[in-house]
Amino acid sequence: MFKKLLLAVATLIAVMNFAFAQVDVNKGDASALDSIKGIGPAKSKAILDERTKGGDFKDWADFEKRVKGIGEKSAVKLSQAGLQVNGKSLDGAPMKVADAKTTDTKAAKPAPVKK
Repeated sequence: MFKKLLLAVATLIAVMNFAFAQVDVNKGDASALDSIKGIGPAKSKAILDERTKGGDFKDWADFEKRVKGIGEKSAVKLSQAGLQVNGKSLDGAPMKVADAKTTDTKAAKPAPVKK
């Protein structure tokens, strides 16, 4: 019983790590690309064929342009699922952090409640 429980926990941990793995489109093989939600065997083959034919993808725009069936919407979903191009997610830039000098430190007043 204990061995089965331990195996179930180990499997769950492995699946969780597998589900959140980041895969670079220029470095991943077919199985790594297949692990991304939204990419199946046919799409991973198309990606690998295009990468072999035209070299590494320069950026997301290049990836969308060269791989048939990858548009703006699917690129967003693939990026959210963990696909990267040259180590970058689709947006590429980190979130802006507000400068401490320009932020307002006063507490915001709550909106009046209508009765």
